Amino acid sequence: MEIAPGAFHFKRHLSLDAQRTLLAECRALVEGPVPGYVPVVRGGGRMHVRMLCLGRHWNGKTYAYEPARSDFDGLPVPPLPEHWKALARDVARAAGMTGIPLEADLCILNYYGADGRMGTHQDKDESEASLSAGVPVVSISLGDTAQFLFGGLRRRDPVEKLPLESGDAFVFGGPARLRFHGVSRIVPGTAPPELGLTGRFNLTFRQY
Repeated sequence: MEIAPGAFHFKRHLSLDAQRTLLAECRALVEGPVPGYVPVVRGGGRMHVRMLCLGRHWNGKTYAYEPARSDFDGLPVPPLPEHWKALARDVARAAGMTGIPLEADLCILNYYGADGRMGTHQDKDESEASLSAGVPVVSISLGDTAQFLFGGLRRRDPVEKLPLESGDAFVFGGPARLRFHGVSRIVPGTAPPELGLTGRFNLTFRQY
């Protein structure tokens, strides 16, 4: 479903088996030797998610990417698995963005609990070359449904509310690459029972 020029919502893009496999990998990473953590952003506020970056680390205090988590524990960033890169590439192609190919070199993995949320923002900390080309961002949802907010290129533009369910994919690139977006709430108890998951994992693939 095309939400806007350059923005596409694929409902239940991942099968239940694919979701199970991806979820197991997410859990292993977030609880692994470089664990997920709750970032503190500039100004001192704590985010309402638990975050783990792969490939490149996003520093919430500088709003820049780096090879190690200098804002938290100094640990090096885990690599982005090759099969995750392939998943992101395939989703972008399914959106018809063959002219703006995505070769993801980073993934921001966020876990949202029942009180998780994300204020509306632009993904604009990638390189100027990536942004100007409109290289798409690919988002994958696992677990509880998120109330996703998708706005325009200005913060004051109208915002559309979309439920992102487990297995959904969302792509925005080209003219939609810098549109504001966020998550207003998580709907508890909506994850497929077969996953055994409370809360929501979101994987956001980008190309620096």
